[in-house]
Amino acid sequence: MEELAEQVTPTEVFHRLVHAVCDERWDDAIALYADRTHVSHPFAEDPGPMLSQEELRHHFTPPPGWVSPIRRQPADILVHETADPEVIVAEFAYRGVNVASGQPFAIPCVFVMRVRDGLIVESRDYIDHVRSARARS
Repeated sequence: MEELAEQVTPTEVFHRLVHAVCDERWDDAIALYADRTHVSHPFAEDPGPMLSQEELRHHFTPPPGWVSPIRRQPADILVHETADPEVIVAEFAYRGVNVASGQPFAIPCVFVMRVRDGLIVESRDYIDHVRSARARS
């Protein structure tokens, strides 16, 4: 299994992540991160980093009985490889619809990710949190 993880590219890990998030497969998303990681959302109100899978589990896992008000898919994906083979810059949008209102939305994002041995060890996730909140309301 370790050999397989080493063969997974940062681009493949990114694709797995955004699809797991869109499909609300939270355990799959969390499993893509190293036990000790550094994930920040610089545009969020509280930009403190998440430093472990447990902190990510708290971030991703909704409360019992919660039903997402949106359906989304990653779109317009453009991944830039860098001089560092562990680092990619991914531009994309979450596109979808608010289930109750039928209102479509697009949330632009840029992720700067470092992937080592098939796991995310660092990520800066630049997400338009205002549009994200509007999509859910």
